[in-house]
Amino acid sequence: MQTCETVGAMRALRRGWTGTVALVPTMGALHAGHMALVAEARRRADHVVASIFVNPTQFGDPRDLDAYPRTLDADRAMLEARGVDALFLPSVSEMYPEGDETIVEATRLSGLFHGAVRPGHFRGVATVVTKLLNIVQPTHALFGEKDYQQLAVIRRMVRDLHLPVEIVGHPTMREPDGLAMSSRNIRLSPEARQAALVLSRALDRAEALAADGAAVERIAEEIRETIGAEPRAMLRGLDIVDAESFLPVVRYLTKRAGIMISAEVGGVLLIDQREIEPKETR
Repeated sequence: MQTCETVGAMRALRRGWTGTVALVPTMGALHAGHMALVAEARRRADHVVASIFVNPTQFGDPRDLDAYPRTLDADRAMLEARGVDALFLPSVSEMYPEGDETIVEATRLSGLFHGAVRPGHFRGVATVVTKLLNIVQPTHALFGEKDYQQLAVIRRMVRDLHLPVEIVGHPTMREPDGLAMSSRNIRLSPEARQAALVLSRALDRAEALAADGAAVERIAEEIRETIGAEPRAMLRGLDIVDAESFLPVVRYLTKRAGIMISAEVGGVLLIDQREIEPKETR
């Protein structure tokens, strides 16, 4: 596995390749969910690039940025063992050179739902992903579906800017007990780790209600009650949206919908999601 720390080095390596190239953008602290993305990238493309860059522009709170886990040696070993061809490992100054002032933003999607909880977050995501796509020039780029709104923002950005890349979403990877895999899970104490299961439990109950044809407000109420019953968890955001338009769903589900939850557990902000189908299409 070759490591490229500059834009120039990454572009030079890319120019020497023929065939398809898949990019797996990450912020490090890799886990089995990332490795599932790498495996899918390996299946789809002739060459695989993984990037590790803890992007400062998507953190609203500097303390959250400082606390983000960094496990570079372990990350390198995992990527190399899975046959990744290149690791792009830029510095902040390489990605945001002095005087940098250009941003990319999906203006409507970035301000909705989780974006309202974390102002500026999706602008930072869209900007850095655009930079990575321009640098690596992949034919495919892979992202987890756990970051449901992020995936929607990136797909909209790629469509609107006519970028020549296929965005591939991969199903959320979960621990055996149902917790969605996340680099942030490292920061959870054992007690908070157990409490965090309330997110997937709330989604399970929501999906069961949807299967019975329950109204959207009843589904949302069940999620609020389930998370509210866990003293270590505080619900920060709950949205039920049309999976295609990303507009809020009202009254009853008539098409495929996405449920997005953000909750603070033990001082760590976690997200989870579930796509559900209306009763009549099951």
